[in-house]
Amino acid sequence: MRVLDESKAYCRYFEDISRIPHGSKDEKALSDWIVAFARARGLSWYQDDWHNVIVYKPAAAGYEDHAPLMLQAHIDMVCEKNQDVAFNFEKDALKLKIEDGFLKAEGTTLGADDGAGVAYMLAILDDAAAKHPALECVFTTQEEIGLYGASGLDKSKLSAHRLINLDGGGEIQTLISAAGGLSCCLQAAPKLEKSEGNAYQISVSGCKGGHSGGEIDKERVNANKLLARILHELMKSFDVQLASFSGGLKENAIPREAQSVVFLNASLSAVEEKLKPLIQALKQENEAADADLTIAAQAIQAPLQSYTKAQTKNIIQMMFLMPNGMVHRNLDLDQLVDASLNMGVVRIDEHQCSLEISLRSATDSMLDMLGDQVRETAEIFGFTAAFSARYPGWAFEKTSVLRDQLKTVFKNMYGKELKLEAVHGGCECGIFRAMYDDMDIVTIGPITNDIHTPQEAMDLASFDRTYDLLTAFLEAL
Repeated sequence: MRVLDESKAYCRYFEDISRIPHGSKDEKALSDWIVAFARARGLSWYQDDWHNVIVYKPAAAGYEDHAPLMLQAHIDMVCEKNQDVAFNFEKDALKLKIEDGFLKAEGTTLGADDGAGVAYMLAILDDAAAKHPALECVFTTQEEIGLYGASGLDKSKLSAHRLINLDGGGEIQTLISAAGGLSCCLQAAPKLEKSEGNAYQISVSGCKGGHSGGEIDKERVNANKLLARILHELMKSFDVQLASFSGGLKENAIPREAQSVVFLNASLSAVEEKLKPLIQALKQENEAADADLTIAAQAIQAPLQSYTKAQTKNIIQMMFLMPNGMVHRNLDLDQLVDASLNMGVVRIDEHQCSLEISLRSATDSMLDMLGDQVRETAEIFGFTAAFSARYPGWAFEKTSVLRDQLKTVFKNMYGKELKLEAVHGGCECGIFRAMYDDMDIVTIGPITNDIHTPQEAMDLASFDRTYDLLTAFLEAL
């Protein structure tokens, strides 16, 4: 039984794709489904080794002499779930529900980022009566982990120099610039020895998390960094041996939960006494941004093998000192965050010792500087740093014919001015702008909240209105 209104093609297709697993690196099934969709409708298509798909639709009658247009959205989603939810993103269909006019998924991310854009393109491709120029509908992959699909796309398969990116949410706004990014993996070989003392599990939970670009300016708690601070405080009073540390699921999502198992030469009452004033201080510090922050310590049984005391100190000190969060603002663009870092994933156990950090900046020079800071801090404490998935930012262009056209259509429909928005999050617009110097780009998308978290929600009324805006815009081009 469907949750959404199946009389609306974009709703029907959103629900269809929500039944197909499509996390980053797991897009093949959805990619093949899109190819079958195109083949069934007699549309030309192209699919590459990245599982990117381009579907070509001829111009509608009367639009044959209009310049071709590219529509673009990514088909992968961030796979986040609440810790107590049993869900397999590689096998299970998302469980959609509607609450107070918003579409959500039960206990998991919804994938409206960017399933909404994918559904819009499928609906337009399926609409024989739609009015538009020749279309190149580009479905890209692995956007959420580094824009790999778009970066690997063969630009010879594209002819359009006008692009509507469907990953720019907000309905009443269009993006005008975005940050570039870089991924970093820090690793060290585990050095283990027999554990001494009593085993305790220290945990941080109840944090809001969020997109490491879009929400980094909201000062939300990074559970990994906060737990490292707690362990650093414990080292001041006790001998500490680290047995494990696990926090975060994606490098580009601010981690909401983290937990660590440590051995301490102290009783539970002594540990609780040490942590009590710190917990109170941390909750006060973060009350405005994360009122539900929870910090807990409990005695547990654990394997009698841990990291050496020396390596434990190095790991905790490195995590404590590693730069994280907002670093710089752009005073020319309404104080938009211009540079940031996010310690998104930490995995430390007897087999591995690794951290994944997302770096963002609109300028190459500052991205280079952040990379140097991360690498040199890591090397001091015996870690190696490997960088990957660097992608370009999208710089603001003062002149845009496509943007002016969108502003006109928007004003006619809404009776007010379109908002222009610069963002700190990365997007594929920079990749396509780099393909052609004259690529003219706008973004369109519905209102969504709390993306990259299990609280992700899409405004269904906005989903409807934004599709109407998109089709009216296509007709005007």
